[in-house]
Amino acid sequence: MRFIIYLIVYPFLWSISILPFPILYLLSDFIYFVLYYIIGYRKEIVRENLAVALPHLSDNERLIIEKKSFRHLCDMFLEMIKSMNISKKEMDKRFEFTNLDVYLELEEKHKSIALMMAHYASYEWSMSLNDKIKFESYAIYKRLNNPYFDKLVRKIRSKFKVNLITTKETIPYIIENHKNKKLGLYGFASDQSPKVDSAFHWNQFMGINVPIHTGAEMLAKRYDMNMIFLKVKKVKRGYYKASFVVLSENTNGIPNYEITDRFLKLVEEQILEAPEYYLWTHKRWKHRR
Repeated sequence: MRFIIYLIVYPFLWSISILPFPILYLLSDFIYFVLYYIIGYRKEIVRENLAVALPHLSDNERLIIEKKSFRHLCDMFLEMIKSMNISKKEMDKRFEFTNLDVYLELEEKHKSIALMMAHYASYEWSMSLNDKIKFESYAIYKRLNNPYFDKLVRKIRSKFKVNLITTKETIPYIIENHKNKKLGLYGFASDQSPKVDSAFHWNQFMGINVPIHTGAEMLAKRYDMNMIFLKVKKVKRGYYKASFVVLSENTNGIPNYEITDRFLKLVEEQILEAPEYYLWTHKRWKHRR
């Protein structure tokens, strides 16, 4: 059955991926209307998250952000599909790294690198980084239930030289690479909510005391990695700029969780600057004190 679903859906995905960008965004506008006004996809979750995270805004201000966030969500989903057929030249034009030298200088330190980023703006197109670096890159992700779509996602990422590894595979990969003295770039999106029973650290995120993912920092300390943050900004529809911020070049010399807390502060700055580009559909504040 899952293969049949894949066979039915794949031609539609392929057709979308070859659309010119102007038509792609017209389609996005239509999907937004259906998703927001007819289906009401996760609208209550988004509304609750905005009320919790941005209580200083009025109901009307939060409603404007809510609608803009759904528009961006639809854009990002179609941009992800567009990745199937987008050219390297087009990708470089639309996703620009403003200070790549900051990252490349870290590679010269001859240590593996833990890259932290948020579910903000276009975290999908950040994979274009891998054409510009020397280290082999590994992106930690959650495996899709449908193995055929999962294989498709892996194929799209491999086009940009990204190795997808699941959370369960992450530590074995890092151990093996460390043992073989193979330097790598490991990408972590650590702004979502961990399970409460596996949370070692709680702190403020958008003013709310919540459990926080600390795996990236702990692995960086254990295997002596440098840590860097990728800040992505949406310039206009279909265009993004990303900049690097070094979090630490001496992880073991910094108290536990301090790097993770700094990362979350940088994410907060992004959100407060333009909250409509954050992924509000996830239950980030479902566990809070």
